[in-house]
Amino acid sequence: MDRLKYLQEIDRVNREGKYQPTWDSLAKHPVPDWYREKRLGIFLHWGVFSVPAYHDWYARNMYIKDSEEYKHHLERYGDPKEFGFKDFIPEFKMEHFDPQLWAKLFREAGADYIVPVAEHHDGFQNYKSELSHWNAAEMGPHRDIMGDLLLEAERAGMTLGASTHRVEHWFFLGHGRELGCFGDEMKLGDYEWPAMAEANHHDLYSEPTPTDEFLTDWLLRCCEIVDRYHPRILYFDWWIQHSAVKPYLRRFAAYYFNRMEEYGGCVINYKHDAMPFGIGVPDIERGQFAEAKPFLWQSDTSVMRHSWCYSEQPGKAVFKTPAEVICDLVDVVCKNGRLLLNFGPKPDGALREKEIEILQAMAAWMKVNDEAIHGTTVWRIAQEGPTKIQEGQFADGAARGYTSEDFRFTCNGSRVYATCLKCPEDGKLHIKSLRCADASHLPLWHGVIEKVEVLGAGECQWSRDDEALHVDMGGFRSDMPVVVKVTTD
Repeated sequence: MDRLKYLQEIDRVNREGKYQPTWDSLAKHPVPDWYREKRLGIFLHWGVFSVPAYHDWYARNMYIKDSEEYKHHLERYGDPKEFGFKDFIPEFKMEHFDPQLWAKLFREAGADYIVPVAEHHDGFQNYKSELSHWNAAEMGPHRDIMGDLLLEAERAGMTLGASTHRVEHWFFLGHGRELGCFGDEMKLGDYEWPAMAEANHHDLYSEPTPTDEFLTDWLLRCCEIVDRYHPRILYFDWWIQHSAVKPYLRRFAAYYFNRMEEYGGCVINYKHDAMPFGIGVPDIERGQFAEAKPFLWQSDTSVMRHSWCYSEQPGKAVFKTPAEVICDLVDVVCKNGRLLLNFGPKPDGALREKEIEILQAMAAWMKVNDEAIHGTTVWRIAQEGPTKIQEGQFADGAARGYTSEDFRFTCNGSRVYATCLKCPEDGKLHIKSLRCADASHLPLWHGVIEKVEVLGAGECQWSRDDEALHVDMGGFRSDMPVVVKVTTD
């Protein structure tokens, strides 16, 4: 690729386009209407890091002397100077990868968008690229695995997305340089380049600051993803908040917004206030908001409690139960959020049995209860019950322990959906937010109830007093969240 020519094209598009690379101009870009209809997305962490089956930061940690990963690497693979991270690439084969099956499973589980990781911190591209030979089309599986999946996802009716973590590559392999694993003459085009000193996590703007050469390469890689795959959702990991990145981020966002106008618009997901509020959609990693928000937001989490990728390490591949995953979805949706749910395929391209079980359980639940999720909006009350959500990121390390008194609410037209997050053993539900209220209790809800149903069980006996709407589900029980559909007059 002629890099200079591509840069000139990017600047031409921005110069002539609707959006300019300034925050004031980018703030005029609306969140598209179609995005407001999305509720559940699939995140996919796959890559060369799946081969050592440790975690997705293995490429960094294996070069930190005396770390757990360094010791593991020495014992199993030898000295990292002799067997480095890139030597795992030939074993990243994806020979059992079935994108059509994946798309089917994701769609049946209720997912309406998909965001595979195009490039993780380690720098290997899971897609065909003209900017680097270190990509899946030329090495490893020798196929455009991201492109193949996006093609099948589009055929299945899912909205296409992509995630890039490339900006962290600036420092991600820096410890390998410290160990003398790469040499000092690395240059653009080398896999480990630039392998600079790692930023202090308490000072994200610490030296050495990313160079123009690196950030220009980052910009080109991001634009290449846009031009090759036209993702309508682009997810950025955290380090784009670095002050040195901001001019390039503005330049990219303008190009992305301008190029995607003909495709019906696009949206950027970002973390840590990397962009001014109102440009794109903020994301909370492994966390949620405690209360409903007037703005759109996203929670990204994994079906694994302590890992984003395929792992064989004890304590890493601890899977959440299907009920936990669905409770997360319900809680996020009732608060005006979207859930981006991650899976970690094996290096041979197969989904694990537990992952398939979760997807199939979600599909069975969605077949009955989908109307409480898709097509709904926030209700006047988002939640009730004793279990409170710890607000913020990295807050899903343990099950939340919902009770039969915990309800989450959505609505659609004349219908209010009250989802009980844990089905009571006696089959009796007591929904306080739907209790009777006289004029002295305004502005409590005063709706007139016409019919009460439990999705999957049909109409049921109910009564209403000044304490609660009391619902008797009869003999109906479930290990999953239960939805009460209340139709108002």
